Amino acid sequence: MKTKHIIIAATAAVALGTTALVAQGQEADPPMTFFVTSTDQNGDFGGLAGADALCQRLAQAAGAGGHTWRAYLSTQGEGAVNARDRIGIGPWHSHNGERIARNVAELHGDIERDRNYLYKGSALDESGNMVNGRGDQPNKHDILTGSNSLGYAYPAGDDMTCGNWTNGGADGSARLGHHDRNGGGTTSWNSAHNSRNCTLEGFNGTGGAGKLYCFAIN
Repeated sequence: MKTKHIIIAATAAVALGTTALVAQGQEADPPMTFFVTSTDQNGDFGGLAGADALCQRLAQAAGAGGHTWRAYLSTQGEGAVNARDRIGIGPWHSHNGERIARNVAELHGDIERDRNYLYKGSALDESGNMVNGRGDQPNKHDILTGSNSLGYAYPAGDDMTCGNWTNGGADGSARLGHHDRNGGGTTSWNSAHNSRNCTLEGFNGTGGAGKLYCFAIN
């Protein structure tokens, strides 16, 4: 009888330990709801719909297609869209489970600046690979946003969105952020400087590759 009690107790302990490990794993590894696109391309995504479709396609291939994904992009002119208004309410986590931000306000530093956790080590692509930053060859830290530092659209006038993401030529420009928060005297993840033009070669020239931030809205 004593041996039976010992076996039962040991089995219960193992079961509890396994449950605890599972719970810890769930806490440590929340699902990916943010990534940087792995693709390199010019500024013509086919508009916001095409950029969203790219995020969705890459997420699907990485096993995260159960979410609805949106590209972090603003537009200009009539019916302008703010990037911050199209990415859901958060929280968002990277491929390795690291929290990027709890909500839109934290992501953009509405109350206190630079309070999000987006940096080179957390701004991974959809497969969990690190994206080249300043000091890497080639540098690809310029991320297309078309947005000011608070995630709002620029007024009509100077092109900040590669023709609302339909222009891949040499006659446009886009606002860029730095995913590694480094270079050019700015640490802004979403509004560091403008591109030379909207070609892939133009993006390459300032340290970019036509990459996007993708956020899950659900």
